[in-house]
Amino acid sequence: MNNRLFSSQHFAILKNALRWTVIVIPIAAVIGSAVALFLWLLSWAIHFRFAHSWLLYLLPLAGVAIYFIYKLFGGVAEKGNNLIIDEIHNPGGGVPKRMAPLVLITTIITHLFGGSAGREGTAVQMGGSLAQMIGKWLKLNEADTQTILTAGIAAGFGAVFGTPLTGAVFAMEVLTIGRVQYNALLPCLIAGIVGDVTVAAWGVHHTPYHIDIVPVIPHWFSGYISTDLLLIIKTIVASIAFGLASYLFAKMVHGIKSFFTKYVKTPWLIPFIGGLIIITLTIVNGKPDYLSLGVDAEHVGAVTIPSAFHAGGADAWSWLWKTIYTTITLGTGFKGGEVTPLFYIGATLGNTLSGLLDAPVSLFAALGFIAVFAGATNTPLACTFMGIELFGGEHALLFAVACFTAYLFSGHTGIYGSQRIGVTKLSDDPTDDKTLSEAMKRRGYLYHKLAKYNFRKGNS
Repeated sequence: MNNRLFSSQHFAILKNALRWTVIVIPIAAVIGSAVALFLWLLSWAIHFRFAHSWLLYLLPLAGVAIYFIYKLFGGVAEKGNNLIIDEIHNPGGGVPKRMAPLVLITTIITHLFGGSAGREGTAVQMGGSLAQMIGKWLKLNEADTQTILTAGIAAGFGAVFGTPLTGAVFAMEVLTIGRVQYNALLPCLIAGIVGDVTVAAWGVHHTPYHIDIVPVIPHWFSGYISTDLLLIIKTIVASIAFGLASYLFAKMVHGIKSFFTKYVKTPWLIPFIGGLIIITLTIVNGKPDYLSLGVDAEHVGAVTIPSAFHAGGADAWSWLWKTIYTTITLGTGFKGGEVTPLFYIGATLGNTLSGLLDAPVSLFAALGFIAVFAGATNTPLACTFMGIELFGGEHALLFAVACFTAYLFSGHTGIYGSQRIGVTKLSDDPTDDKTLSEAMKRRGYLYHKLAKYNFRKGNS
């Protein structure tokens, strides 16, 4: 019998942990610094446009400029987040160094001229690009390069939103639907923390969100269980809507992109037309609330993510308008991310549903904030943690219910076409698709279920 308190396995674990700590900390610090610069430039661009509203009318020309920047210098970097996911699954040509500066510059251009986009895509691409570059300098092998790319996603995501734990879980969960890549657990956690700390050290701060105190209303079942079953039921109903909103967003982004690619034969005209549509929609609306991130208010009474946490802080159809603006912006070739617009869509939809369901406004805005994101990215675990990191742990159960319900009802759709399908969302779903992109090219998630009952076209 071996009486040693610690085996050689423990020393190997310690050695491996120390190795990854030494590798990841400087990489995550570099990524965090790059994200801090990006957030500072982004804030400047948005507020500069606030002061010079006429810049919106140059959005079509900005779109053309973005097209030619990627045409001349982009190459495979045009694939964005999907390239990083592909490289982690099947290492090939690598993530080019130019991806980081290209996506930073073009995202700033998008927001400077009023495009409705986010920031997560930029941070993740910068994280992947910088991680790949430093990994090559360190001469890491293929397996370690895959791990460092995953950690780069964690650092970028954790830094841009101020959610280090979410960044770590998101990086491991986003790669394959239904599976979490635990082999990168420690590097991702270190990267998420260091990226977030670095942004804070540069003096860049994130928008705080708050859920008001939810009053406890006695029910006949209160004496048996502590959980408010009625509130859970309302959460499930709302979260079905959140999942369908995720489904709509993903379908519209891919559909608009396919439509313009098919019918507009001159590629640089696509972003030009997209810019004209955004200008027209803004004139029709008579307000600029759905441009750019939607976090800071351009005018008093503007609909923003923070305003959605208050009664009357969103119009009934704000979520749909933001969906239209963002899907047109991204679908026609402008750069940025999808996540902050998804936060906006979820928070404003939650605001609307709270009135219909007689539910707490700030709580349902928070549930929509994380649940629409969960459905669109197929990352319910990460989004549950995001709810806890942003809003506190008091409503953790409701966060989980919302995120997992929205995840299921978003079907086999999502904003990252390169996601692998590890586990289907229904155990008897016959799909053999390897990636989300392949699944979305089929007739649809519901089609396969109806086929079992002979509801296909032409059957009676």
